[in-house]
Formats: sequence, structure tokens, C-alpha cells
Amino acid sequence: MHTSDSNRLLLELEKKRRDINRAIINPRIDELSLDDLEPILSMVANARADYLCALFALTTGDTGIPNEDQVEELRLRRQTFDELVSAVNALETVIQRGYLDVKASRG
Repeated sequence: MHTSDSNRLLLELEKKRRDINRAIINPRIDELSLDDLEPILSMVANARADYLCALFALTTGDTGIPNEDQVEELRLRRQTFDELVSAVNALETVIQRGYLDVKASRG
């Protein structure tokens, strides 16, 4: 396959991917504005704070190695935080790629 054929295929692939993703995602999620995203960003910030607070809680009192329950609590908070960050990153990607309608910002 020639380079020009490969480039054409890649361009067509990108367009097809955009069309399919937009056709599937856009009808399922309402048009977004920055105000719509604020509760999501606050949720992620709260999960980050919970995770960090759990870390600091490990140092209160005993300065030894945390017990299994403490490590489990920290792990659960990290998983929650990591999952939310991944979801926000996926949302950012769909906005960047034009898979989702966004409301024009006022101002």
C-alpha cells in the first residue's frame, strides 16, 4: 500500500470513527455547558480530597506501617478517585473530538 493510500485510509478511518462516536454518544448526553460540568469537577475534587485525607489519617497516632484495614480504605479511595479522573478524561476527549454538542459560553 502506498503512503498516499495509507494516508487516505487513515483520514477516512478518522471521519468514520468521529461519525460513529457522535451518532452513538451525542443523543445520549444533553448538550453541555461549563455550568453542567461544575458538579462533576467538584465530585472529582472531593474524591481527591478524601483520598489525601485518608493518607494523612494513616499518620495520626501510630507512626508504624498501616494495618490491612487502613490500607484497604486508602485503596478504595484511590480507586474511586482514579475512576472519576478516567471518566472526566473520557468526557474531555469526546468534547475535543466533537462527539458531543456543547453550548456556546456567554461572556
